[in-house]
Amino acid sequence: MGPRRGSAALTGSPVLIGAVTTLVTIVAVFLAYNANNGLPFVPTYNVKAELPNAANLVKGNEVRIGGERVGTVSDIRPVHHSNGVDTAVINMKLEKRVEPLPKDSTVLVRPRSALGLKYVEITPGRAGSGYAAGSTIPLSQARPIPVEIDQVFNMFNKPTRLGQQRSLQGFGDALAGRGQDLNEAILALKPLFRDLQPVAANLAAPRTQLKQFFPALERAASITAPVGQTQADLFGNLDTTFTALASVARPFIQETISKGPPTLDTVTAQLPQQRPFLRNLTGFMRELRPGVAVLPRTAPILADALTAGAHSLPETPPMNRQLESTFRHLQSFATDPLVPKGVNQLNHTVSSLKPTLAFLTPAQTTCNYVTLFLRNVASLLSVGDTNGTWQRFIIIATPAGPNSETGPSSGPANGPTTDNHLHANPYPNTAAPGQTQECEAGNETYAAGKTVIGNVPGNQGTLTEGQVKK
Repeated sequence: MGPRRGSAALTGSPVLIGAVTTLVTIVAVFLAYNANNGLPFVPTYNVKAELPNAANLVKGNEVRIGGERVGTVSDIRPVHHSNGVDTAVINMKLEKRVEPLPKDSTVLVRPRSALGLKYVEITPGRAGSGYAAGSTIPLSQARPIPVEIDQVFNMFNKPTRLGQQRSLQGFGDALAGRGQDLNEAILALKPLFRDLQPVAANLAAPRTQLKQFFPALERAASITAPVGQTQADLFGNLDTTFTALASVARPFIQETISKGPPTLDTVTAQLPQQRPFLRNLTGFMRELRPGVAVLPRTAPILADALTAGAHSLPETPPMNRQLESTFRHLQSFATDPLVPKGVNQLNHTVSSLKPTLAFLTPAQTTCNYVTLFLRNVASLLSVGDTNGTWQRFIIIATPAGPNSETGPSSGPANGPTTDNHLHANPYPNTAAPGQTQECEAGNETYAAGKTVIGNVPGNQGTLTEGQVKK
């Protein structure tokens, strides 16, 4: 059987073969040109997404889910809102197999390389409902814009770039020929990484809440931002302070630091032993408070006593030498076996006199009567001549009337004249225990036209002659 006629006609026509080849080439070029926008006649799942910024996206950029390409960006257009904010809306042609995207899916523009290429990353959610074809993913589902590499580079001005260049050069010079040392350092780091593993596990644990650390740092930075200039001044002042300290850093500060650990060891060992002393000191200070409270009033008296003591103390050594024999006799007296018996009797006597002394003591300590009595006794015989002194006195005539004090009477003088009234107070109050707190003797007011026997009504106070009113 001979060859078919049609086949021979097709292969035998160079024009027809050239036309078919040209058509195939045109179709291949067309498909290659439109490959970034998806193959023709292939059904797609079209959705839109609103972004705060297109972030240098261009048509044809990939759309990925979990790192796998699932579509392309077919269109990008800006949108101006009434509040003055500009956003971007992108159209995405996705493969039908990802339809529908859950409602809680998120969109993020990420860099593909350091040269500026970008792609759109979709993180599907777990919502039960999804976006229908032609729907728009709202701006609320767009994640914050990541920091672009050009923004990072823009942070470094010319001095910073020069400093980095010199740092890299210095690192290169420092590491040159240090291969063996680096290998030994890496070997020495092995225990560090072994111990670092549980630390990293602890940081990664949910209970550590490490993810809240950096937001907390952000809040702290925002709080301290208003006082940034104050903090800057602080570092400037610290520089001034440390510059001044540099002049005494060695040997003074250095010796202080070197002696610090032994001092801390000594303090750690000795402070527990000081606790009884501190407790006793606390009790002593508590008991000292009443004395300290009256110290402002007694300080002038104490100052006068110290002044007098300063003049008297230099004279005490001769007196002390003269008292030596006295103290020796006192020592022999104290060692006499009969002395304790006498001391016991004396103690018994003092104990018996204690109520009497307690009753009589305020007469001097409060009313100053003993001092007044001795003063009056001294002045009683202070007048005289070469032959001696005599007692000073004056006769006061008693008032006349019934039962007057000029003679025997059947009762206390009780008038009828204003002066013929008896005033007798045989036991005046002297601020003794059980009595009114007053110095009545010598302070009674004369009640004209009244007979007063016993204590005078009212409180006469505690101020007597020769005392200073407080």
